[in-house]
Amino acid sequence: MDLRDDARTMSEWLTRLRRGLHQEPELGLRLPRTQEKVLAALDGLPLKVTEGRTLSSVTAVLEGARPGPVVLLRADMDALPVTEQADVAYRSRIDGRMHACGHDLHTAMLAGAAHLIARRRDTLAGSVVLMFQPGEEGHDGARHMIEEGVLEAAGERPQAAYALHVSSRHWPGGRFATRPGTLMAASDSLAVTVRGTGGHGSAPHHARNPIPAACAMIGELAGTLARAVDPLEPAVLSVGTLHAGTAANIVPETARFEATVRSFHRGTGERLAAQLTQLCRGIAAAHGVEAEVCYLNEYPPTVAAPSESAFAAEVARDVFGAERYEEMAQPLTASEDFSRVLEEVPGTIVQLGATPPGRDHRAAPGNHSPHVEFDDGVLADGAALYAALALRRLALAPAPGTAPN
Repeated sequence: MDLRDDARTMSEWLTRLRRGLHQEPELGLRLPRTQEKVLAALDGLPLKVTEGRTLSSVTAVLEGARPGPVVLLRADMDALPVTEQADVAYRSRIDGRMHACGHDLHTAMLAGAAHLIARRRDTLAGSVVLMFQPGEEGHDGARHMIEEGVLEAAGERPQAAYALHVSSRHWPGGRFATRPGTLMAASDSLAVTVRGTGGHGSAPHHARNPIPAACAMIGELAGTLARAVDPLEPAVLSVGTLHAGTAANIVPETARFEATVRSFHRGTGERLAAQLTQLCRGIAAAHGVEAEVCYLNEYPPTVAAPSESAFAAEVARDVFGAERYEEMAQPLTASEDFSRVLEEVPGTIVQLGATPPGRDHRAAPGNHSPHVEFDDGVLADGAALYAALALRRLALAPAPGTAPN
């Protein structure tokens, strides 16, 4: 039985697992119920399983029948602080939490891949590390797992690392995609607290209102970004929060806003940190207030090894047919902490369209939307691709003690 057929026999089990995860979403680095479900899904397999010390991670190592190199497969497990609005029978049971980015699919797919690979253990030369990671959504879970030793879990570092990520709108359902080089953007954050002097709204001259200063800063951010970054180098800044005041007739003491900055080169964030900090402090001084500016370089850009992207593309075309694969025309401006792994190990991320059947992916709600839906029909194919990437990559590697061709 080939991998696709084998994976299809697991479709009902994969769907139950994914929907169980979907109904109990958890946030951040602590995912006890999710971890419990993953451990149950792996129970009985010939794996060396390690749970995280400071986070609810699961690292499982499957050793082949013969010695060989190591390949790592990663799935992220955490949800988002979003209240689900999608009309599905398996909606989130926890208000304010939702698997709006498809991590429940990734987790089920990797659990399925564990079973597929284990069934072929007797032919396997080498080891596969299964990295079930919490905290991808802004908590840098990959860094925590690296610090706890996920890259050394099999006794030596992986030769290659792969992740899958579903998308509700970038590609048609069932279509795989990747590209060589930069896949996703770096992510930085800007948080500014403007401190003034509170007072009565009828006597603004006796106060120092922080709101006009904060608004002036926000208005100037885009212009400063345009002047600080090479026009041929993509970068984007979006203000996502603005908080100030409690009543119309009260001048508040503080105003605070936060923004995300996305770029494709590490140096861009470093330049922007200095220039945006100077901008905000200068505007604050002009308004007679103070600005506390915090610029954080969060995730580096996600950069794939060209050879590993080419390999993943070849595997996808071979297993699923050329019509099921396309090369990404350009990077995504979303970010990924799998970038931490790809800084250490050559590898790539493969995108998978997961729009429900009968819907135009171009008009579908996107990832992170409270209305987003993903098709369970892609679970078996995702599990098959995970397994195929590991099995074929290990088959390509030279045996220990021999020189590569």
